[in-house]
Amino acid sequence: MTDSRSYGDELAVVTVTYSPGRTLERFLDTLPKATDRRVRVVLADNGSTDGAPERAAERPDVDLVPMGANLGYGAAANRGMAELGEEYGWVVVVNPDVEWGAGCLDELLAAAARWPRGGSFGPLIREPDGSIYPSARLRPSLGRGAGHALLCKVWPSNPFSRAYRQSEAALAERTAGWLSGSCLLVRREAMDSVTGFDPRYFMYFEDVDLGDRLARAGWLNVYVPSAEIVHIGGHSTSRVSARMLAEHHRSAYRYLADRYRGMVWTPLRLVLRAALEMRARIAVRLSHRER
Repeated sequence: MTDSRSYGDELAVVTVTYSPGRTLERFLDTLPKATDRRVRVVLADNGSTDGAPERAAERPDVDLVPMGANLGYGAAANRGMAELGEEYGWVVVVNPDVEWGAGCLDELLAAAARWPRGGSFGPLIREPDGSIYPSARLRPSLGRGAGHALLCKVWPSNPFSRAYRQSEAALAERTAGWLSGSCLLVRREAMDSVTGFDPRYFMYFEDVDLGDRLARAGWLNVYVPSAEIVHIGGHSTSRVSARMLAEHHRSAYRYLADRYRGMVWTPLRLVLRAALEMRARIAVRLSHRER
């Protein structure tokens, strides 16, 4: 059900923290160069033990909101947004391990003015080595998703992965199926219309699901490469654990199962579950060998 509240034009940043280490300092130190606006920052904390969020909350305009437990990314982001008053019509949901580019938030807001049906806006994301992360992708269809999942490790340039990642698309402002949740400017009215992130996704695919539901509700997901950030990598996700790999595959199954409901699709869901569970076990074994 669409919320009919009218929001103001203020801007807030909501970041989900989980022992983010020193990356949070860099995140906050570079934020002032991203916009000329005054920005309120909400730290939706999932149970940090390193003291970084508490130290950050000593800064002006930074509020710490403890979740009381590790709720996962989407649920914590929803709680963080719920802390904001109606004057905040624009919210950036972002990882705490990014470095802001000069004027990047102003670029996203300028794009939002050009796209009145835009519900989410994503910047160009660079890796620390300067390479561009494919953050604006197509929605994963069954065939394209299966091809990408099966071949991406052994044949990274396979046609399924290239199409899904939009690897060969021009660096131009355009719509996308979904945008990376590592940095996403959202129109609050649009988020209300789809009730925010789906809290069933503990981690991974919450951004894919959001992009799909926004599109189904009539909103656009807009890629804005004139805005840039660097994903510097966070302390809490510096090592891929067995749990993270399992959650990735569990979320992939949830996304597909939600879109192939009903008795007629039961055989397909059973095959998908078995295939993803097997792929998760293989991924865990490979990750152990690489250490």
